[in-house]
Amino acid sequence: MEILTDSPSLATRWLTYQQENPQSRIRDAARTLGTSEAALLATRCTGQADSPVTFLRGDFRELLKQVPTLGRVMALTRNDSVVHERKGRYENVSFNGHVGLVLGEDIDLRLFISHWQFGFAVDENGRRSLQFFAADGEAVHKIYLLEESDAAAYEVLVAQFRAGEQPSSLTTQPAPAPDLEADDAAIDVAGFRTAWRSLQDTHEFFGLLRTFGVSRTQALRLGPPELLRQLDAAAIDRALRAASEQQLPVMLFVASRGCIQIHTGLTERIVPTGPWLNVLDPDFNLHLKLGDVAQAWAVQKPTADGIVTSIELFDAAGHNLLLLFGKRKPGIPEQDSWRELVAAL
Repeated sequence: MEILTDSPSLATRWLTYQQENPQSRIRDAARTLGTSEAALLATRCTGQADSPVTFLRGDFRELLKQVPTLGRVMALTRNDSVVHERKGRYENVSFNGHVGLVLGEDIDLRLFISHWQFGFAVDENGRRSLQFFAADGEAVHKIYLLEESDAAAYEVLVAQFRAGEQPSSLTTQPAPAPDLEADDAAIDVAGFRTAWRSLQDTHEFFGLLRTFGVSRTQALRLGPPELLRQLDAAAIDRALRAASEQQLPVMLFVASRGCIQIHTGLTERIVPTGPWLNVLDPDFNLHLKLGDVAQAWAVQKPTADGIVTSIELFDAAGHNLLLLFGKRKPGIPEQDSWRELVAAL
């Protein structure tokens, strides 16, 4: 357990870092300073009416049910290598235990609330947001107000969920250790391949991994060879450009520990900037650090509606960075144009 008690010292170090690195993001500052985003935000939590940071009380399920009152906002979910930003409204917010759904036309989320430990309302020089973090202080999801958002509704929400105590330091827990990958020789490869070929829904795939005790990247090594093809890291660039040129809508998934965020639609303006590959569209932005892509695969999964094809990216540690599908809905077969696009990579 990490107990962060020297908040004034941490606050001073963060201020110095910002002065020396004015363009740096808070995630980078946290890594450099050996702490977490949530711990840095807590140092700005004064408890006064004009505090730039307000500590929010959980349970965050009730808070999230009121986010639709904010109107049009920007949702942000990221991991170390990919940032997914989508503008729109939070609609049809629901929970079944600790699993939540946001099923709006623009903002589409899967929420795993057991990982949402800390929440803050943040005012960064007038840019207001709601930010949520896991027990280790790593961000799981952020919601930013836009010019057209309902600022009054935001103030009401923050006042309602403001915690009675406003701590300037946090007690965090270490991130959970990753599961150890079983030796390939211990896996029932024949049974695993047979079960993969018998899938009826893409959502069954994660249960399949648990049943046979395989990791995501191990599954790609050991799965049915006729349904898998390894790609080069730059294939994602070619895929996004081809989809843009063909005006082919896609589904693009990016996950943190506590949230999966999905963009469904076109990806039109593809812009490389330094190490980043970017999609810079009016309502959707994606930022992918291409150098972090250690493995890229074209993956096919059988379903009751036929084969579903995805492009899947992983970093050197085997963490999934993003998933890219052609746009489809249950009950509707995948478009041939999407399969042809992936086959050409």
